[in-house]
Order: sequence, then C-alpha cells, then structure tokens
Amino acid sequence: MIKPSLFLYFLFFAIVSNAQDLSLSALSIPKELKENANAVIRNEQIDINILAVDEMIVSEKRTITILNKLGNASAAMYQHYDNDTKITKLSAIIYDAFGKEIQKYPKGKFLDASAVDGGTLYSDDRVKYLDYTPTTYPYTLVFESEYKTSSTGFIPGWVPINRYFVAVENSQYNIVNTPKIPWRKKNVNFTNFDIKVEELDNNITYTIKNQSAFEPENVSIDFREVVPKTMFALESFSLKGTLGNNPNWKDFGLWMHEKLLKGRDELSPETIAIVKNMIDGVTDPIERAKLVYQYMQQKTRYISVQIGIGGWEPIAANLVDDVGYGDCKGLTNYTKALLDVADVTAYYTVVYADDRIDVDKDFSSLQGNHVILNIPNNGKDVWLECTSQTMPFGFLGDFTDDRDVLVVTPQGGFIKHTDSYKNEQNLQATKATIQLSENGSLTATIKKVSSGIQYDSSVGLERYTQDELIKSYKTSIWSYINNLEINKVVLDNNKKTIQFTEDLEVSVQNFATINESDYLFRVNVFSRNSFVPNKYKDRKLPLKIERGYKDTDEYIFKIPSNYKFESLPAATELITKFGEYKLKFKQIDETSFSYSRELFIKEGVYPKEDYEEYRNFRRTIAKLENQRIAIIKQ
Repeated sequence: MIKPSLFLYFLFFAIVSNAQDLSLSALSIPKELKENANAVIRNEQIDINILAVDEMIVSEKRTITILNKLGNASAAMYQHYDNDTKITKLSAIIYDAFGKEIQKYPKGKFLDASAVDGGTLYSDDRVKYLDYTPTTYPYTLVFESEYKTSSTGFIPGWVPINRYFVAVENSQYNIVNTPKIPWRKKNVNFTNFDIKVEELDNNITYTIKNQSAFEPENVSIDFREVVPKTMFALESFSLKGTLGNNPNWKDFGLWMHEKLLKGRDELSPETIAIVKNMIDGVTDPIERAKLVYQYMQQKTRYISVQIGIGGWEPIAANLVDDVGYGDCKGLTNYTKALLDVADVTAYYTVVYADDRIDVDKDFSSLQGNHVILNIPNNGKDVWLECTSQTMPFGFLGDFTDDRDVLVVTPQGGFIKHTDSYKNEQNLQATKATIQLSENGSLTATIKKVSSGIQYDSSVGLERYTQDELIKSYKTSIWSYINNLEINKVVLDNNKKTIQFTEDLEVSVQNFATINESDYLFRVNVFSRNSFVPNKYKDRKLPLKIERGYKDTDEYIFKIPSNYKFESLPAATELITKFGEYKLKFKQIDETSFSYSRELFIKEGVYPKEDYEEYRNFRRTIAKLENQRIAIIKQ
C-alpha cells in the first residue's frame, strides 16, 4: 500500500512532468513572496544598448505570475512605437498554474492602436498590445519586446518594484554605453534594499532578488519615495533627429529655448494690434498680464496635439491664434507671445502635473508632463495655467502647485518652486441658521465660502447642470444626511479674491429622534468629518499629511417653542502637533443656541511611531463630529 505522502509526491510529479518548464509553475514561487502579493515578477531582464548619440536598442524579457484577478494590472503586454521607433521583437506566451503552455502570441497577433486618448487631435504615437482575458488563476506570462530608436533623450530607467502588492523574485537591468558618450546616473532609495551593482566604465548592471510585496498604508508617504529606481541621461542626445546638449539644467534649458521655442512666437499684425489696443494706458505689467490672460481664455480651448520633436515642441503661436486651440505647450507658448507684445516678461515652464512630483533639481533630463507660464514679479512669481478657460489669474490649484519646475529662459534653464497653498490658506468657512421643527424635521439657510485648495475642490460645481448639482449635494457632499432636499442653490465664483461661495436653502425630514420627552439631534449637520485612518499592527511607512486645511463652522440652532434646554455640552479643545479641534456651545436665549467648530489639520511628515497618536486624534474628532444633544419637552 502506497503511503499518502508518497501518493501526493507522485501525483505532483505526474502533473509537473507535463509542464513545459517547472520554473514557470506557480507552485515553485517561494511562500514568502506570495504573502500580500497579487503578482510575482519571476524574472525580468532589461537591456539598454546605446550604440550612438542617435541610436539605441532597448530589449526586455519579463516573466510574471498573476496570482489573482487583482494582479491583472501587472500583466502589461504592450510596446509603444512611433515614426522614430521601430519594434524589432514582440511576443508573449501564457502558461497555466503548473507551467504548461496555454497560448502563444507572435508579433502579428498583437493589436495595433493609437497610443493617445480621443482628446488628442494629432499624434504619431502608437502601441501594439495584447488583450488577454484569463479564465483561471494563477497563470504565468512570458513577454518579450525589443525596439530600436534614434531618440536617446529618453533612456528607460529601472524601477523594479513598480506597484503595491507585487513581489520580485529576480529583476536585472543592464545598460551599455558603447560609444562612451558622457553620461550621468542617479540612484534613488537604494539604501534599504539588497541591490547588487556591477559597474564598469561603459556598462552598469543592477540586480534585485527576493523582494517581498509592499502594502499601501493610510496617510503615508508616496510609493515613489520608498521604492528604488535608477535614472540615466546622456550629456549629448538626439530627440527626433534634433541633437541636444544636457550637462546641466542651465544648458538643457538653453537647448530647449533655442531648438524648441525660438521662432515659434510670431503673431499676425492684426493680433498684435488687438493686444496693443487692449493694454493701452495700463501701466502695471501685472494688470496688462491679466487682460492678456483673459483674452487668451476667451479665444482658445484645450486640445492635445502631440507632434513636433517628440511631443516637446509647441505649435507655433500664429497657428494657435488662427485655429483657437492647442495643447498645454501650444497654449502656453501662445500666451507668452501675447505677453511679449504687452511688454510683460514671461517664461515657458516645464512641470509634473497632477501628482505632486518635483522636477529633479539635481538631475537634468527630459522630465515633466505639462507646461505652465512663469511671470517674474519682484520676487513674487506669478504662475499661469494656460489650458483652462476658467482658472483665475495667478491660481494653480492642486494640479501644479508646490513643486520644483524648470523655467526656460533665453539664458538657460532654472529650477523654481511654484506657489503653495498651505494649511489655513485652504479654508472652508460655513455659516448656517437651522430651524428645528416639532416633528423632527429641519430647514436651514447655509453660506459656505471656500479658499485655496478648497476653492479648487469646490469650483467645479459651477459647471454642473441643476440636476447634477442637486445630485452632488445629496449623494456626495452631504451623503450622510438622509431625506435631504435642496430647495435653492446660488453659486458665486469670485476670481478676483479666488473665493467660491455656495448659498443654499435646504430641508431634512425626520432629522431628529423623538420620544415622549426627549428630542435628540446631531449638531454638526453640514461639515461632518468622520475620517479615521486604518489600524496597523506593524506600521512600516512614515505618516504624511499631504494637504493642510482649516474648516470653520458657525451654526445658529432654533429649537421648537415647546422644548427647552436641559444643558449644552462643555467646550472642547484638542491641541496636537497634527492640528487642532475646537468646539463651543452658547445659549443665546430660551429657544436658540450657537454651535461653533474649528477643524485644523496641519500638513507634514512624521515618523511612523507617531501614527497611532494621529489615529487617536482623528478618532476623537470623529466621535465629536457625531455628537448629539437633547432638548426636553416643556
């Protein structure tokens, strides 16, 4: 009789003996790498071969096991190309959990599509991709690609851990600089990882093995601030046939000005006359800039146009003037040309938009994904977002605020920092008069004024239809209020003061809980903040409060005439390094009282040991935010 353990061994052997390669079986993944992982990179080999200042070959072979449905985001099987880049190899093979081949896809089986969304008018960027739908998990894919390009301005870097919940069994990056073109490299976040580096004069290899998956944590530093990466840049490079010089930011900016911007600022005599007439008699350059900015916003609209020297060269100003549209590059360059006519100095500026990422001030290279405009103003720079038809003059919002950017001038490139909106500047002030009815319903008039980033978060309401606006209040802004009805809304967007005001009249049925003698209701009706960060047994990442803000609330409650106060809650004050929370109640007369509340959260980075203290602070706030008071029947 065969022992059960031997039977299982023979069964396992019978299964894997039919596999194409035992190393591709999900069963061979070390247990510790599966922990908290949705996918495991089994083996990754990236090879960069720089053959000349205008010739580079990039090849990649990646084997990855997808453990569950959530891991499909890591099953990236695509390769970009354009008129400057030719795909020379492309294939994929799918294996089942035991390493047996399921499907093979040669280059001809990949789909071909534009690599940009429908909002882009012109672009030669394309992508070949595989649209594979798995039927079982886990599965393993082997993806191979190689392309040859004459553009060496963008050298693919190495980011072996590219997302949460992905473990790495082995990843290797090898770069060869055959012609020994002067180059620079930068390694980031290597200290806490076991990375092997082999370095020769013109050949560098990086290897990482058996790296477990990272889990996201509430209110933490960005993933990019934790994981390792390496960057490379040639001091002489080619971009779409245009030779570039990049020993430092000053020279790189000079190259941009001379090769990408110079000569693209011409305007028609008719437009020049319009601008000169518009600013006639206006002596203050900032006031002239405001007139020009308003003119540009009224005349143009944003459409993505990814053409011209790798998508980095803007459309000529006179063309934007003729057609009335452009992308960030074209609209920014056009606005600069208009300001030149108005005798206002302004500079084209490269920035990372959306996520708050700095242009690396210590490593010059082709960076950024957006362009804005910089107006020097006696040490108080003015920044203009030129793609928006509604943005107030000099306001950036959270799209491009508080980050290092590259300002391009005729003298070269310089790193500056955009305006930041800090802590109390991001203010939301709410005032309300609330009438409680004997049947437990309420009616209220509300005025809410938002500034700073809170302005940026609220101003989009003015673009809604009436139905969309009401739906937003009921299902998003005040989703915690049951039986809410919005009876009237008046919005005011004051672009001069950069304040957004909401005036509302609302009603709520069955707001209070009523029994024979008591009438119980929550006092924070319109600004409730019940956020409590998750609890962790073993917090790994530092605490980071990304945005500071301040909310103030002043409510006047009027109670039914046949009820009276028994008592009002005592004042509360919480003072911590993370912020402050204050509550105060005051009886006005026999049928009314005031409720004032102040919530201030301070931006900052704190050690992980402070996380539990911050969590307790937010737990206490959440409890106070749900505080109820009772009035009694007379």
